[in-house]
Amino acid sequence: MVRTLSVFATAYILPGVVLAHFSTAIWVSLALAVLNVTIRPVLILLTIPLTLLTLGFFLLAINAMVVLLASDWVEGFAVSGFWSALLFSAVLTLVSSLLEGSVRVKGARA
Repeated sequence: MVRTLSVFATAYILPGVVLAHFSTAIWVSLALAVLNVTIRPVLILLTIPLTLLTLGFFLLAINAMVVLLASDWVEGFAVSGFWSALLFSAVLTLVSSLLEGSVRVKGARA
């Protein structure tokens, strides 16, 4: 649920990302979860030399590629290009971290 809210908020913030409905955010978060479990590890494994050469910065490009692939999979979710996907993945990580941290803090108080 936190990831879905993060996708919705990030798409609302960024101009290069279009999200049709809140229900689309659910499908985007599901697609990203599936891609992060299946495709992303393979891409990381295949690009280890390039990742080492760039001191890990190529992982950002892999994240952008995963977001672009998710935009191809999910109807109603569009990313205008590579740089928008890169920014989307970075902001999504930040928003998810903030939301997950606030959920943990509220859960710890109870």
